[in-house]
Amino acid sequence: MGRPKQFDPDVAVERAMGVFWRKGYAATTPQDLVDELGIGKGSLYNAFGSKHALFERALARYRDSQAAWLTELLDHPGTAKDRLRGALEALVELDLGDPDRRGCMAVNAAAESAPSDAGTADTVRRMFARTESAFRATVEEGQRAGEIDAGRDPVALAAWLLATVIGMRVMAKTAEDATQLRRVVDAVMGSL
Repeated sequence: MGRPKQFDPDVAVERAMGVFWRKGYAATTPQDLVDELGIGKGSLYNAFGSKHALFERALARYRDSQAAWLTELLDHPGTAKDRLRGALEALVELDLGDPDRRGCMAVNAAAESAPSDAGTADTVRRMFARTESAFRATVEEGQRAGEIDAGRDPVALAAWLLATVIGMRVMAKTAEDATQLRRVVDAVMGSL
């Protein structure tokens, strides 16, 4: 009979996510993961197969948690424009409140690994599609309510909001304070 696992794989994925998010895929060594998870290399490989397989699980966990968080923000009561502003402002606060300035793990992975890693590209693409879909639904609500010009293409507006979020999350990695990012939020909201 095999030895029982001495760790919770869900907790391990969560902790590994933190390492990959902070250091990136390439800079994260198996030893970094072993040290963070408090398990042996054999247990790491037996449980997850490879560093890359663990990274894919961590990135999928990030995708799911961020999509749920954004959807919850956009489902709050209030006007569509208020909810969109609230989501953009929450992202600014999230990124600037992070002392490590990690930015968005999916954006980081897209820049680092997606060009050469089809699995990473697919995971990031799915996250971006979910985000864009949530923005589109909110824009369409705003159009039905008369807050947002119904003559504007909601698909294009949602793609623009997604691109804005990606850019803001990169900018937040080096921003000294929230001033520049808040100007972006104001400009976006003024343009809707």
